[in-house]
Amino acid sequence: MSEVTLGRYLFERLHQLEVNTIFGLPGDFNLSLLDKIYEVENMKWAGNANELNAAYAADGYSRIKRLACLVTTFGVGELSALNGVGGAYAEHVGLLHVVGVPSIASQAKQLLLHHTLGNGDFTVFHRMSNNISQTTAFISDIHSAPSEIDRCIRDAYVYQRPVYVGLPANLVDLKVPASLLDTPIDLTLKPNDPEAQDEVIETVKQLISQAANPIILVDACASRHDCKLEVEQLVDATQFPVFTTPMGKSGVNEAHPRFGGVYVGTLSHPEVKAAVESADLVLSVGALLSDFNTGSFSYSYKTKNIVEFHSDYTKIRQATFPGVQMKEALQSLLKTVKQAVNPSYVALPVPSVKLIASPAPPATPLTQEYLWTKVSSWFRDGDIIVTETGTSAFGIVQSRFPSNTVGISQVLWGSIGFTVGACVGAAMAAQELDPNRRVILFVGDGSLQLTVQEISTLCKWECNNTYLFVLNNDGYTIERLIHGETASYNDIQPWNNLQLLPLFNAKEYETLRISTVGELNKLFNDKAFATPDKLRMVEVMLPRMDAPANLVAQAKISEATNAAQD
Repeated sequence: MSEVTLGRYLFERLHQLEVNTIFGLPGDFNLSLLDKIYEVENMKWAGNANELNAAYAADGYSRIKRLACLVTTFGVGELSALNGVGGAYAEHVGLLHVVGVPSIASQAKQLLLHHTLGNGDFTVFHRMSNNISQTTAFISDIHSAPSEIDRCIRDAYVYQRPVYVGLPANLVDLKVPASLLDTPIDLTLKPNDPEAQDEVIETVKQLISQAANPIILVDACASRHDCKLEVEQLVDATQFPVFTTPMGKSGVNEAHPRFGGVYVGTLSHPEVKAAVESADLVLSVGALLSDFNTGSFSYSYKTKNIVEFHSDYTKIRQATFPGVQMKEALQSLLKTVKQAVNPSYVALPVPSVKLIASPAPPATPLTQEYLWTKVSSWFRDGDIIVTETGTSAFGIVQSRFPSNTVGISQVLWGSIGFTVGACVGAAMAAQELDPNRRVILFVGDGSLQLTVQEISTLCKWECNNTYLFVLNNDGYTIERLIHGETASYNDIQPWNNLQLLPLFNAKEYETLRISTVGELNKLFNDKAFATPDKLRMVEVMLPRMDAPANLVAQAKISEATNAAQD
């Protein structure tokens, strides 16, 4: 095979990076491109319910495999996906968004085609995507097309951001040299400037040598930019206490003896708050300091000795070092950090937050507090745990993850309904890696209604490694807590949720409804239920205004912030 079509070239490149499921919807400008998916061994087309859900699914897949591909059609398709693409941009998720666009001849003639705005402008949607893309390409030349595709895939993977590729319908069947596939895409990071990095390392080591009460704080970008191993090695070498933020949860092995808990500013457990805020040195890795990630910006460090390691710069106190990327900087620091630790440093015990559900009679109605405390005992090594914006994202902070757990929660972008699609992507990625790896979704009854169609994709691909916990608290509880407790705009039409799996023609499935402590305990003690051999939905009945304590506090802050005049 001396030549391959450009369409096949694209999918072969993705296959080389173990991207084996392509998300999206067909449209007449991408149909020839989609044909090429089936020419690549072990690659499949997910075929989502709509473009928004497809973008969410690609996001979830990428959080497991570091890269995903979304294919939409020009105009109507790509615009439907942009909310999901925006979330991937905000939260540092590597995503290749390939848009099938009209032929070059049609563009040149400015034809009044369907899916256009009727003004002959075929680049307007490309321009819309510019601000939520790491880079873009609107391909027009077959000779440069392979290198443009390689560049875009590289940037999506390395920078962990969405990248936009407009691919004209008439180019996908044109041939390019197959030999180009023999040279792997270079995914290495650009080396840090040696002098700047040396200054960073020496300054950090000096701060470490003087610290009597240092901590490590891990946030989302430590996971997104592949620094979990470096973080673990840093904790092992220094024996400093390590904490995560809500977005950083699962960025650290929570079974590690030096793990101290989740820090959310004023919303933290008192012992965690005291331990973090009394530190005389904070080594922050991969921070994304959004309002819900920080207890509405309520961090209260007692020290100015703060080192921030980021994907593209490092900051020490008030000094910023552009281009000193955290992965290489941490690897360099690890070579000598153990010797830099203050000889008088004593590794005191970390906060020990007990996760034992208070005993209650079996007939006691379920509450959020009981659920989120008890669920830790049911989780197991390797679980992928997906928590929806709302009570679930706040409640999961109270739980403890076993080793090798991956948490998915869209704390910054916070698009309601995101997790149903993300769960699909995560489940399909898990199937590729280990069919026995469980994917566990916690979603509210209100959020579910926004993206419920995507459960059909789970059924189609028989993602029997998936558990869907629907928290039914009769509407938008997080919104009620912020504003409008009795307002009708926070109500939803009640659904018979347990009919959804048969509605979507699931084959092997189980549905359950629980409302008491005893029913939950029985479920979590059932070995058969814990075995991922069928698609399961559990409807958890909860009181309307019941919520995790940290969400109640956050809602009060959010309401005050929204009402502030200055």
